[in-house]
Amino acid sequence: NKLRSKNTEREIWLAFAPIKLNYQNLMIQKATELGITKFIPILTERTIVRKLNEKRLNKIIIEASEQSNRLIAPNLEKIIKFDNFLKLNQNTNIIFGDLNTNNNKISIKNKDPICILIGPEGDFTIKERQSILQLQNLTSLKINKNILRSETAAISMISIVTFSLLS
Repeated sequence: NKLRSKNTEREIWLAFAPIKLNYQNLMIQKATELGITKFIPILTERTIVRKLNEKRLNKIIIEASEQSNRLIAPNLEKIIKFDNFLKLNQNTNIIFGDLNTNNNKISIKNKDPICILIGPEGDFTIKERQSILQLQNLTSLKINKNILRSETAAISMISIVTFSLLS
């Protein structure tokens, strides 16, 4: 007997600059529980951690998927340079956590994948920020008045996006 049908999950990706081990593990675990379907690690100019322990992260993803009763575990992509990420995602719906915007509302109209973009420790450089702001399907979103740690920003943004998709 079929006990449960496959989830028709909305594609929600998290593009992030790798951060220190314990914080990154927490971010990956909570992002998986909250419904991220793909992780895209990106190397920015200010990225401190330049390598990932993919085996360890995949183990965390599987455990978090099991714990949250997900049928399909998210994918962990290979680490990619920031410029390549932008080239590959010119038409992707990107929601950018941006302390410098006044926008605090999001409206998701289509069923295309959504990519949440979180900056590295120390934020994006001015040049990187300008490149992000030129993207076609970009929504800049202010999620807090305070500067947040990368993992806190990721968890907050995912919560906001998934909540907006429920309504």
